[in-house]
Amino acid sequence: MVNDSQLPESDLFATALSGSGWLALLGGGEFSFGETLLADRAWVEKAPPGPIGFLPAASGSQDYGDHFAAYMAEAFDRQVETLPIYRTKDARRIRNSERIAECAAIYIGGGVADHLLDTLLGSPAQEALLAKVASGGVVATIAASAQAAGSTVRSLRGARTLAGLGWLPSTAIDVNFDPTHDRRLRQMVAEPGTRFGLGLPAGSALLLGGEGAVESVGLCFTLGDADDDLTAFGDE
Repeated sequence: MVNDSQLPESDLFATALSGSGWLALLGGGEFSFGETLLADRAWVEKAPPGPIGFLPAASGSQDYGDHFAAYMAEAFDRQVETLPIYRTKDARRIRNSERIAECAAIYIGGGVADHLLDTLLGSPAQEALLAKVASGGVVATIAASAQAAGSTVRSLRGARTLAGLGWLPSTAIDVNFDPTHDRRLRQMVAEPGTRFGLGLPAGSALLLGGEGAVESVGLCFTLGDADDDLTAFGDE
């Protein structure tokens, strides 16, 4: 793991988060094959005692939550509860915001960023996730849900971009990133209002503390402008 003293200086790491908790952005990979073990260990070790909530809105899959719970129990001896947040109306139920508050950490599973944004944007659940970090908890995202944490998101519904959750302002995030095929990230960075790009390969992670701390797992990439060279940081 690389800490903030070894990372490039950049406003990209300034988040819209506050408090003593952490936001973890995982680039992707299959936990069932051990591909995310190091990245998961990094955020799990920062989570306070208590259950981890699995938020399935990006995929809509109950089975995903069951498999993730089995993995967390075996790898980290942590209990997982699936939060029943699949659609917009679920994200607006106060009881589900209370469920988020009751968990030590929230893991937002992968799937389709469009689905997650349709569900969370402007909802009480989104506010509860921000409050989780503010109160010292952890919000972990992977693949499509990590992409949704930026301000600019590539939609699967045609060649267009969407407004993301904005937890990393003015930033586009590309996941399962291959630095030799960076066209998608450059296209997103060229969008109006987007200043930075972040490329996260599978197995990598960027951890952002609400108080400004930054850590990384694996090799990650930043892009300061659509025409700039990629900057690599972290360790292979």
